[in-house]
Amino acid sequence: MTPFHHLLVNNAVANITNYTVWFALTFWVYIETQSVFATGMIAGLYLVLTAAFALWFGSLVDHHRKKRVMLGSSLVSIAFYAIAFAAYVLTPEAALSDVGGVSLWLLIGLIMLGVIAGNIRGIALPTLVTALIPEDRRDKANGLVGMVSGIGFLTTSVISGFLVAWGGLVATLAFGLIFTALAFAHLMTVRLDEPPPATDESGEHAPKKIDLPGTLKIIGAVPGLFALILFATFNNFLGGVFMALMDAYGLSLMAVQHWGLLWGAVSVAFILSGIVIARTGLGANPLRTLMIVNLIAWTTAALFTLQPWIVLLGVGCFIWMFVGPFAEAAEQTTLQKVVPYERQGRVFGFAQSVELAAAPLTAFLIGPLTQFVVIPFMTDGAGAAAIGDWFGRGPDRGIALVFTIAGVVGILLTTAAFNSPYYRRLSAAYARAPDTQPDATA
Repeated sequence: MTPFHHLLVNNAVANITNYTVWFALTFWVYIETQSVFATGMIAGLYLVLTAAFALWFGSLVDHHRKKRVMLGSSLVSIAFYAIAFAAYVLTPEAALSDVGGVSLWLLIGLIMLGVIAGNIRGIALPTLVTALIPEDRRDKANGLVGMVSGIGFLTTSVISGFLVAWGGLVATLAFGLIFTALAFAHLMTVRLDEPPPATDESGEHAPKKIDLPGTLKIIGAVPGLFALILFATFNNFLGGVFMALMDAYGLSLMAVQHWGLLWGAVSVAFILSGIVIARTGLGANPLRTLMIVNLIAWTTAALFTLQPWIVLLGVGCFIWMFVGPFAEAAEQTTLQKVVPYERQGRVFGFAQSVELAAAPLTAFLIGPLTQFVVIPFMTDGAGAAAIGDWFGRGPDRGIALVFTIAGVVGILLTTAAFNSPYYRRLSAAYARAPDTQPDATA
């Protein structure tokens, strides 16, 4: 477990560094331009590019040793951060406050590519769990991965805010360069007994290509695996509601500084969840755990905005964030067992690409729908007349109604999935699948 623990620490440093740079970039752009359009475009472009690169990243993970891929990821991030630093220093200050100018978006693009280069670690790490951890302990290892992600989530926004306030983009890029270099240097010292790159049936190295048809064939060969990915995708589709509306709803109930403190407090749930999974695991059937925590999550989503009460909002956010790592760990544990090791990078990449594409689509759609349809409906429309006496009226109650509807849809979807033949087939495939841990001496 020692090399794995070193990997967790290394990934924590790399992830905190990259996401701090991304958050700080968003803060800095808003301060410089006062443009919500610009910050929204940054979030949307990031998710779109992450989804677009995921398949290629998965192919790189499958066809190279994982440690080399992670080291290469750090080097690419360093290169983009260095070029962005030079571009920032050489660009006139006035050009960087012009939302319509090329200079600003060129700088944003360079920094964003540096951040996205780090995403390859999120595909490589689950495959290394397969390679390094015995099958009966992988669920707990995946819990540790979730705990590390939670620590990163908790610290990132705080660090980025201080960086921007203290030194602007210069301090941010210096932070990115220094800590990415430290992560690279540390990883160089970690010895991993990982297997060689993927081989085909003849024992020759597999062709170094994305091979989407082959990946789809592997997924289709496992009964119910496509359904699992589609289920996660639809969950993310509904999760886009949270991305689009959570801040607006929270800020309708409290001041911005209080909202920030509340969000920081409830994000501790990520860490607690990871600790629980690392100690108890996910049970004999991770798919069953996945369905149960999704029922809890969507029931919470249906209830936590029924009344405009800060305590109800805080408890709901805590529960939502606590069960999230269970769902993520359950999906990863299932894929690690039923997918051949030599294909896991591409399957994880495909799943990431498809699943991540859903949330920004919802976020782009739900904002106008809420603004122009649901809010009038709950302010002085038929909804206000029908349920306004107990649910409330006004723009904030329109946003609340969207959360409740999303929760009910999520409950119906999860119930249908829980009782579907796809769930039973994939559960049976998981139970009879052999251990996929490869031989590091092969």
